[in-house]
Amino acid sequence: MNWKIKSIDLKIDKPLIMGILNVTPDSFYDGGKYFDIEKAVKRGIEIEKEGADIIDIGGISTRPGSIPVDEEEEIKRVIPVIKILSKELKIPISCDTFRSKVAEKALENGAEIINDISAFSLDPDLLSVIKNSNCGYVLMHMKGTPETMQLNPYYDDVIKEICEFFEMKINLLNENGVDIKRVVIDPGIGFGKRVIDNVKILKNLDQFLKFNRPVLIGTSRKSFIGKILDLSVEERLEPTIATNVYAFLKGASIFRVHDVKEVRKSIDIIYKIEKNEDFMY
Repeated sequence: MNWKIKSIDLKIDKPLIMGILNVTPDSFYDGGKYFDIEKAVKRGIEIEKEGADIIDIGGISTRPGSIPVDEEEEIKRVIPVIKILSKELKIPISCDTFRSKVAEKALENGAEIINDISAFSLDPDLLSVIKNSNCGYVLMHMKGTPETMQLNPYYDDVIKEICEFFEMKINLLNENGVDIKRVVIDPGIGFGKRVIDNVKILKNLDQFLKFNRPVLIGTSRKSFIGKILDLSVEERLEPTIATNVYAFLKGASIFRVHDVKEVRKSIDIIYKIEKNEDFMY
């Protein structure tokens, strides 16, 4: 299966790692670490060296309860970093945004993918930007908004609801002339989900394969891990690796993570074992 993104068809014949670069002061794990442009660029180059296949750059925190910064501030944060890294990196750049103007400027300055947590519900104009571009698009499920999503979310059947959501949104993209080969789907771990919902998503991840699109998963250091094991965000590396390996075995093919090097090695060994490669060592 391929993912069509701007200049290339990204072949997904092996697991892909999407490295996270948050250019924010307040993201739940790495907020403030790469807020400075020079530090962000340096980290972006490191992410590629650590084995990422894609880098995802975001300038607005979407942690539970967060209030979004204004559009101009988001542009000020991400566009200079995208512009520089697009000339420095060989891997594709994704912009993590739900705003049409930010997406438009990101694509103009070298981004090739838009990672949209809102499935163009927070800014309907984003659909036109996607339609008029040949960029890749991450279609994610979220209940509510980052500010409200963890205020007592509830599902009668979380898998059924997410499947119905993907069916509706994929039909809408088709109706608007967006080539579905440009789309990957993300069930949105932690975005308007209880711990039990996140666990059900992981256990039933193979049900999303029926859409014949690559499945992206983002469990990296998230709070459901901390709640299950009573761990701080700094202590969640090993269970993050475990959830990504589990997701791979259930059919996910793209893994959005902070800890690129560690997850890369862990996924690669499982992939090689699963492929039954002839190990002549």
